[in-house]
Amino acid sequence: MPEDIKEKLSELGREALEILEKADTVAEIENLRIKYLGKKGLVTGFMRQMGSVSAEERPAVGQVANRVKTDLASAIKSKLEALSDAEEAKTSLDVTLPGRRHRRGHRHPITRTLNEMCDIFIRMGFDIAEGPEVESDYYNFEALNFPKDHPARDMQDTLYINDNVVLRTHTSPMQIRTMEKKKPPVWVVIPGKTYRRDSDVSHTPMFHQVEGLVVDKGITFGDLKGVLTVFVHQFFSPDTPLRFRPSFFPFTEPSAEVDIGCVICHGSGCRTCGYKGWLEILGSGMVDPEVFKFVDYDPQEVSGFAFGVGIERVAMLKYGIDDLRLFFDNDLRFLKQF
Repeated sequence: MPEDIKEKLSELGREALEILEKADTVAEIENLRIKYLGKKGLVTGFMRQMGSVSAEERPAVGQVANRVKTDLASAIKSKLEALSDAEEAKTSLDVTLPGRRHRRGHRHPITRTLNEMCDIFIRMGFDIAEGPEVESDYYNFEALNFPKDHPARDMQDTLYINDNVVLRTHTSPMQIRTMEKKKPPVWVVIPGKTYRRDSDVSHTPMFHQVEGLVVDKGITFGDLKGVLTVFVHQFFSPDTPLRFRPSFFPFTEPSAEVDIGCVICHGSGCRTCGYKGWLEILGSGMVDPEVFKFVDYDPQEVSGFAFGVGIERVAMLKYGIDDLRLFFDNDLRFLKQF
């Protein structure tokens, strides 16, 4: 009988190891452990029969039982460790794989355009100034030669906060604020947001401008043309043609709008330029002497010029964009091109 018990114990051990070899989940291994080594397990049951074995033969049978139990327990432990290592390998970093680059942010095309424009004017000796976007009627209109009943106010689809406070319709109020604080010479450009009640493929309620102001002794319209010609040639290309057309602005006299040769068709005529070959990019003119009276400048002593450039407008031309709203849609497919 002892020989039968030893043989059956050895057979149970081999059977358990074969089943363990095929197990591939923790649950399967735990079921096997309970079946063979649990309190009511098969190996445990045979060991309880030790009482029926004679004292002389009991050590030999016990040795076989302990060996089977120890070998199976050790094999189960190794199998669980192997499964744990395999699972960890699935979730851990494989250092042999190539690295993943972090996506880097970059400047919005409006910001890129604004910075490039300001850099050009800084190289010409201009300073940068900034001012409030919520502006008083006085600075936005009256001090710029827009009396209360002036018809030119109809040109600005103004967003009023109350009767005397507006969202600025242009960056021109900073002309007055700058001249109030500084005596000539004045060479300054003012970039910033402006607001008007308008929205379509070429207009948005909020847009950006760069305002320029020069005041000094002996400033002429020729100086205005020279500065703007340098700007156009540096921003677009040295061979870009431009022309000055008479216009009207309440705070400049004489006034002129500046056109450049169409950057799309190069002057031959296309849908972008209305088949005229020219595109308007900015308004300008000599500062009206009436404006100087609001800042105690003597128009007999000094003269000056001013200009205003729509940043979205020139950005569209430079980058070939046909819908202004693309700048504000936050579509990454569009923005990442820049």
